[in-house]
Amino acid sequence: MKVLDLDLDFFLSDCCPLAKPGERPSSDCAKPWDEAAVADYLETHLGLDRNHPVPGIVTETHDGALAFWRSRMEKGLLKRPFSVVHVDAHADLGIGKPGPGIVLNGVLGVHPKTRDRFERYYANRQLDEANYLLFALAFRWIDSLTLVRDPFSRPDLPPFCERAKHGFRPIRLRSYVSGLFEAQYGREPEIPLSVFDDPFSYTADEPFSCMNLALSPRYAPEAADALIPLIARYMDLVTEPRI
Repeated sequence: MKVLDLDLDFFLSDCCPLAKPGERPSSDCAKPWDEAAVADYLETHLGLDRNHPVPGIVTETHDGALAFWRSRMEKGLLKRPFSVVHVDAHADLGIGKPGPGIVLNGVLGVHPKTRDRFERYYANRQLDEANYLLFALAFRWIDSLTLVRDPFSRPDLPPFCERAKHGFRPIRLRSYVSGLFEAQYGREPEIPLSVFDDPFSYTADEPFSCMNLALSPRYAPEAADALIPLIARYMDLVTEPRI
């Protein structure tokens, strides 16, 4: 099964600096794509069809994807592990504070069956919209990851995303802590990674089982909000628990 993990800030003319809490980036930072270009990308490259909307949800921040995915797994609507196509100006794999070490040393030392009780990480202010995707990898939810990046994306791939002669090596999360528990928990899985720095070179090869759209208000100027109703037309909006 394949999930479309979409962020509104992908559809901007540039990558905006993170705004202060409760604020939006300046309108001078970047301009949203026009609606025709957005619709064309959704249909031509992501294979979406307004006449056959995909079950989905709109969240304020991108880490809301975790509650959505877990809920669908609990209902038997999404089978783990699943593939994720992350269409975003950012990788969301933990660059910046608090950094990947929170996951590599903290999460990998927890039994895989209980790792995804992520409320504890929120309580400790360790999980947020900039690292949630790394948490999902550590939960062993994902069996392949595709990053479709904005042409203006900043270099934010962490060291465990290793380049190979052609493309990238599979991700295998590891740390001293994970090594201590490998005999008990098993070897952390290898997760194939594909990265498209040119978003127009990516074309979905199969339909998506579900999708989620993050508004990411601290990364997108207010003018981008006009695109939300357009993107929502490709979604069969569902009600899911929020964290």
